[in-house]
Amino acid sequence: MEIIKINKKDWNGGLAKSRKAYRLYGPIRVADKYFSEFGALAEDEVPDMSATDTRLSPKSIAFPPSEVMLEYTLDENSEDCNIMKVPEKEYPHRAIIGIRPYDAAAYLLVKKNFDTSEVRDPYWCDAYDACTFIGLAVQEPSLLDFSTSTNSGPFDESGLDVLLVDAGDSYLAKVITDKGKAYLKAAGWGKEAGKDAAGKIEALKKKAEAKIQSSVSFDNIRQKSVMELFEADFWEDTAFACMNCGTCTYVCPTCWCFDIQDETHGKKGVRLKVWDSCMYPLFTLHTTGHNPRDAKVQRVRQRFMHKLKYFMDKYEDGIMCVGCGRCIRSCPVNIDIRNVCQLMNG
Repeated sequence: MEIIKINKKDWNGGLAKSRKAYRLYGPIRVADKYFSEFGALAEDEVPDMSATDTRLSPKSIAFPPSEVMLEYTLDENSEDCNIMKVPEKEYPHRAIIGIRPYDAAAYLLVKKNFDTSEVRDPYWCDAYDACTFIGLAVQEPSLLDFSTSTNSGPFDESGLDVLLVDAGDSYLAKVITDKGKAYLKAAGWGKEAGKDAAGKIEALKKKAEAKIQSSVSFDNIRQKSVMELFEADFWEDTAFACMNCGTCTYVCPTCWCFDIQDETHGKKGVRLKVWDSCMYPLFTLHTTGHNPRDAKVQRVRQRFMHKLKYFMDKYEDGIMCVGCGRCIRSCPVNIDIRNVCQLMNG
């Protein structure tokens, strides 16, 4: 195990040096707001490492809200008329600086859907493969953080290439993969930390995990049948306040629903992949006019059954949630996935 010590006075210089080989992404403070958002860093920008969390997750780096999949022309004088072609795409090396461990772990859950033995989504996979995840440990978990209940945690290394731990006037950088080692080399950070670094990281990890006050349990959900949960009597009450705004699905780092749309202007057109939500009536509307989930309660049930039951049954790898708490914080009517999980598990 290799641990590098990065003096904070060398932080900005190292980031600037790494730009020669990487496109940098990180949390950016939104002007006049108390929150940050994840995005590409401009040449003069550094990531906001003080951000406790971002309003939206960084899933958009590999899964943009809108992405051109195919291009076509309707010009009959063109030899490519009515032929759809994949546009040229570049996936330069990207360093995702300051991503939270649970957000990096979320990528691994999404990968189960987009990168399988039968199907590989090149749009998501190529973007993901170009990323190097430089995570920042969560040393002050929020009251909504329940990541230790979801196979993740404030110091989770599973989706990271490097784990940064704030040690006051420096960062302790734990090297996890070769990709992470390559990034640290490109940034010029190579000074090995002392022998006590590993022990210090472990102590800070235990301290952070002890601060997490929220938890969920889903051991009974695994044993229950789909129909037992599907026909449970608590769904009407659970869905009562929901407005089907879809906010929970957009802020969630593991939601992957999308729609495909064609847009034409003149004789040119594109086929787009755009974010969608299972909370919307149009999501399941058939061309016949039939909608198998035309009622609000059906859509709310679908969301939680997918997160907490269907995913678990299909992949046998826990629930489709990393415990970041964003959906709880952002829901305008205070629907809490922890409470729903308790109902399903009880």
